[in-house]
This record gives sequence, C-alpha cells and structure tokens, in this order.
Amino acid sequence: MKQEMIDLLKKKNKISDKDADEVLALEESEIIDFLKELGSQESSENTARKIQENLKTDYIGKNIYFYDEVKSTNNIAKFFGESDEEEGVVIIADTQTKARGRSGKPWKSPKGGSWLSILIRPNVPPTHASLITLATGVAVCKTLRTIGVNAQIKWPNDILINDKKVSGILTEAKASFNNLDYVVVGIGIDTNLTMNDFPDELKENVTSLKDEANREIKEKKIIRIFLEEFEKFYNYFKEEDYEKILNEWRHLSKTIGSEVIIHQPLGKVIEGYAIGINKEGSLIIEKNDGSLEKIFAGELRHKGNVY
Repeated sequence: MKQEMIDLLKKKNKISDKDADEVLALEESEIIDFLKELGSQESSENTARKIQENLKTDYIGKNIYFYDEVKSTNNIAKFFGESDEEEGVVIIADTQTKARGRSGKPWKSPKGGSWLSILIRPNVPPTHASLITLATGVAVCKTLRTIGVNAQIKWPNDILINDKKVSGILTEAKASFNNLDYVVVGIGIDTNLTMNDFPDELKENVTSLKDEANREIKEKKIIRIFLEEFEKFYNYFKEEDYEKILNEWRHLSKTIGSEVIIHQPLGKVIEGYAIGINKEGSLIIEKNDGSLEKIFAGELRHKGNVY
C-alpha cells in the first residue's frame, strides 16, 4: 500500500523519483503529509470547502481530502488508518481506476459519480462490524430520498431505485485480537452518470440519480447530507442503540418480505423468503421446507430480478 501512495505522489509531482531508495525510505507520516497537501490542493472547485460550508457534524468530514484520480479511496483511507489519524477523515475522488465492490468485484467509477471513503475507529469487537454496513446503508438511502426518489436497501450493501442499483457500500476492517483498529467505509453513488458511462452488460441493471430524478444532481449537497446522516447513525452504533439502526433498515429494506436466492461459498444455494434481520445484521430466511436459517454472508438476488 505504501508503494501505491508513493506512485500517486510521484504522478502528481509531489515527490521526485530521482532516488527511488530515498523515496521508499520515507516515513509513513511524511507520506501522509504529502497526501494531505495533495488532497487539499487538487480541486479547482474547492470541493472540500464547499461541502464543509454548511456541514452540521461534530467530527465526520471535519477533514476532507479531494483527489482528481486515485486507484481507490478506500486504499488511501486505509493508509490513513494505519497512522494516528483520528476518525472522521473523508477521502473523495473524481474518478477511481481500481475501485471494487463485495468479493473484489470491480466497480465502475467514472467522473460524474460520488466516490468517497470514511475512516472510523469504533471501540467494539470485530463481530459488530457488519452493523456498520447496515447503518451506512440507512444513511445512504435516507440521503437519496431527500431528492424525491424511492431508494431502498438490498441486503447487505446495495441501494436500489426501481430494482436497479444506484449505490454500493464496501466496509473494510483492520482488527487486532478482539478489537477493531479501524474501519474504512467506502461509498459509491451513481450521481450524475448516464447510461453511456456504464458497460453494456450492466446497463439494464443500474441507474443514476440524474436519470431517476430527471435533473442534474448537486453532488456536493448529496455528500454533505450523507455525512450528516452517517454521523447520526454511526453515533447510534457507538452508543449501542442498535434498534434505531435496525428499525430504520427494516423500514427501508427491499429485501425483507421478498423471495430470495442466496449463493454462498462452495456452491451452496439457499432459497426462501427473507423474513427479518437480527441484531448481528444476519438475514433470517424461511426456507421452502419451513425451517429458518441465519445468513451471515452471500450474494443475494431477489427472485425474478437481477438485483
């Protein structure tokens, strides 16, 4: 990861490549200083400042770094996570060249979308990390609904509008012993993309806020509202007020009450009705034989739909 950060800084002429050994010997704190400088100067539109102007949060987004192009905002946030950076740092990029979703699947991230990652440091056991994904899904969904679209959550980390994917979440955690060192929450929203921005094989299954709302979306406003919603539901998480998260998730869920097919590792397939979600974030399935099963992970599809 250090090499990736150095490559980014070299590309932007923030550090010289005349002496490769000297560059590679840079302390991580020095690299972070360079990354902060780069992220504070990259945007000609002062993106961070415009988001922060009316931002009503206590700590999420108080430090925002914007980059025109990176491999992955999650990777930069993880590099910050390995340092002493406090939680709440936000990384935003115009484009990502190596973005990924669940199971390492590539995620198309061209200019026109909202691509960001948040660094948090919850003092909880790793087993609670899945609830962060649920809380983030609620925050994204409520944010998108402010522009008048009927956004819904597909378990565990996709946001749909009219059965088409408009946003995805990738949560990555670093744990030591029985505690989380840090968590990086990556969010991708197809804000002002058009169908020409998507590969042909995805066009029938994805959408954008612009297409659904029939107007250009103010991206900075969407990000600001999301950061406020995220802090609210993340605070519920830290306060262990999980029911507030779960109740909102159930209300916004596309999955609960649907007939689903779940593909798990080693070829296992589970079919049935999604009847609920528990405090661990597991989906409860009533299988065709009437038995119940808790689903911790898997690729879920609503029967009759791609998503």
